[in-house]
Amino acid sequence: MISKQLVIGGILGAVAVTAVSATAGYRMLNSDNYAEVLAVSPVTKTISVPREECRDQLVSVKQPTQDPNQITGTVAGAVIGGLAGSQVGDGDGKKVATVGGAVAGGYAGKKIQEGMQDRNVDQVNQRVCETTQDSRQEQDGYDVTYRLDGQEKTVRMNDDPGRRIRIEDGEPVIE
Repeated sequence: MISKQLVIGGILGAVAVTAVSATAGYRMLNSDNYAEVLAVSPVTKTISVPREECRDQLVSVKQPTQDPNQITGTVAGAVIGGLAGSQVGDGDGKKVATVGGAVAGGYAGKKIQEGMQDRNVDQVNQRVCETTQDSRQEQDGYDVTYRLDGQEKTVRMNDDPGRRIRIEDGEPVIE
C-alpha cells in the first residue's frame, strides 16, 4: 500500500517541477523577445516660435499739399524770371533774355516750391511692429542603445523603453 505521505510528496514534487520548468521556459521565451537596454539618451530639437514686438517711434509725416505739381511756383518763377530777363540787353537779345529768364525762373520757382513742400512735415508717434523669432528646445524622442545577440545597436524611439526593448523578427519594436 502506498502511504499518504508518499502521495502528497509526489504531488508536491510534480507541482514544484512544473513551476520551475514553466518559469525557466518563460524566461527563455521572454529573453528571445526582448533585448537589454544599455543606455537611453533624450533627443531634443530646436523649435522657432514667432513673436510680435511693438514700440512707438517718432516719424516724419509729409503734410498734404494743394499743389502737388508745383504749378504756382513754376508760374511765379517764370513771371519773375521773364521780368528780370527783359531788363537785360536790347532788340533780339532782350527777347532771348526774356524767354531764357522765364524758363530759368519757372524751373527755379518749381524747385523752390517743391523744397518748401518737402519741408512741410509733422513729427508724430507711430506704432511700429516687427516679428522676431524665439527658439526653444523640445523633446524629440530618445536614442536607445541596446544589446541583441552580443551586439550593441542604437535606435531612436518616441518613448523611454525602460530596462528592455521588445524584439520582433530580429528588430526592435519602435512604437
